[in-house]
Amino acid sequence: MGRTAQIDHAGGLTLPKSVVIQTMLFGMWLTIASGAVVFSEPAPFDILMAGLMIGLTGLGLTRLSNSTLLLATAWLLVAVGGLVAAMASKTLVDSTKHTIITFYLSLASVVIAAFIAQNRERHLRLIISAYVISALIAAIAGTAGYFGLVPGAKELFVLFERARGTFKDPNVFGAYLVPAALLTTQIWLNRPIRKAFWSFVATPILVLGVLVSFSRGAWASMIFGFVILGYLNLVTVQSNRHRLKLILLAAFGIIGATTIALAALQVPEVSALFSERASLMQSYDVGPQGRFGGQQKALGLISEHPMGVGALVFGRHYHGEDVHNVYLSMFLNAGWLGGLVYLWIVGSTIVLGMVHVFKRDKLQQTFIAIYASFIVLAVEGLIVDTDHWRHFFVLLGMAWGVMITREIRSRNCQLQLLVLGRC
Repeated sequence: MGRTAQIDHAGGLTLPKSVVIQTMLFGMWLTIASGAVVFSEPAPFDILMAGLMIGLTGLGLTRLSNSTLLLATAWLLVAVGGLVAAMASKTLVDSTKHTIITFYLSLASVVIAAFIAQNRERHLRLIISAYVISALIAAIAGTAGYFGLVPGAKELFVLFERARGTFKDPNVFGAYLVPAALLTTQIWLNRPIRKAFWSFVATPILVLGVLVSFSRGAWASMIFGFVILGYLNLVTVQSNRHRLKLILLAAFGIIGATTIALAALQVPEVSALFSERASLMQSYDVGPQGRFGGQQKALGLISEHPMGVGALVFGRHYHGEDVHNVYLSMFLNAGWLGGLVYLWIVGSTIVLGMVHVFKRDKLQQTFIAIYASFIVLAVEGLIVDTDHWRHFFVLLGMAWGVMITREIRSRNCQLQLLVLGRC
């Protein structure tokens, strides 16, 4: 049998399993990276993930556990609640379609968690690499378009004088860059600069991308995320010397970020739009027909409709726009059942994640950045509907994947202690 090809019983030529596995690993990298390209739906991420769901499992590149099945069951309950609500909705077809897409994206988080559980360090590194590189490309595209650095880029990568990069919405563009900025920052905070030079260079590019998105949610998420990241690093390091290093690097980072912002504000168009967007309240936030007025209507509908009203119904028949709160949306879209289960998924990830932040192993520093990124996304869900944000499900899968591998290792260690007396 040759080393580069194998002959099956029917006489056909087949590739060796190792080549197929490498192809699937590249497919996973490409799928995660494609999450930065969302001009329309279905997005490339959606199409590529369909093949991965089957291929990864068939090649043994995923590892199921009780926790993975629990996550999958929870998402199934959300989908059931959504379908029940859709049956009685005023837009049956659209509500059903929206629910199915949400469930499909939620399954991606389960696949990613199982993928990391199979080989946690290698597979997690692959996913982070794809995410950060794709975020950098999106940030460069958005920044180049906003400042008109490339002919024709403004028409493609800018919307309403705000950078949108490779997304259809500046708000999603800005939110996508925040986790990448936290991940790269975590690298140069905890490694020698000579070994983390690329991440040191990447961070200001990502920060500038967030700035020119002019997304208030992304701005707040980035600031909040850096605060969480810094705090968790300070309380988890083992020496005061390391703490001093973190404080000095953080101070340097703040100075650098401030310099980038001040330099960008020297451009008159940037300064004018920044002054407008920096306000906590916009005209469309207040009043009965504003964002907060809509959320009050949503609360009333939730109390009156335990089974939900169906996805997309609120914006089309009750208020004129979406509720802009993913938690209220899930209660509207999937009833009390789906809403409560969704709260459990997010809440349990935050609570269990806090426990895992303090577990010392090779992935502790990486998990801190993942956890901080997930928290800011969860908080941003209070002001925007994130149920179709692909990077939300990627981060959720990453967090669960790391936690699951730690649980598996802990059980294996306990078994070895019992049988062998050592771990």
